[in-house]
Amino acid sequence: MEEVLPHYHVNSRTMSLIPGNHIDYQTIVFEPNKQILVSVPPIHIMKRACLDVLSSYEGRRSAVMHQTNYQKKVPIPIDPTNQIYAFPTHSPSDYRCMWIFYNHVLSIKENTNKAQKDMKSIITFRDGRKLAVTESCYLLEKQMQRTATCMVQFWSIGG
Repeated sequence: MEEVLPHYHVNSRTMSLIPGNHIDYQTIVFEPNKQILVSVPPIHIMKRACLDVLSSYEGRRSAVMHQTNYQKKVPIPIDPTNQIYAFPTHSPSDYRCMWIFYNHVLSIKENTNKAQKDMKSIITFRDGRKLAVTESCYLLEKQMQRTATCMVQFWSIGG
């Protein structure tokens, strides 16, 4: 089995945080051409990522809610200076919640593979990796749009 890290630092290579639901690890991190197993859940990684850039997850979330009026599945500007933004696929308190990092998404398409009937969409990342997910294309595209709006809001305030 791969090494399991006690923590992970979000960076410009982070593509997604996927719940691991495994006895040895709780998160699978995708980086380009790499997979990393981490012992803490995705929400802990997200909260630590915000603290690493001198903010809090709750503060970032509140700021986005204030600027955009989004109330649920709020995108998080982890490090706006370095264009690191992520959006949740479910409520962050839901154990199924994945965090997708906006700048790494190449496309979102409907899953046509009948063998994966529960998987409604395929996210293709810029490195060519594909991730089958249960969320609809509509939901994922809406989250991408909300994240783009968040990016514009933070850019206009900071720039």
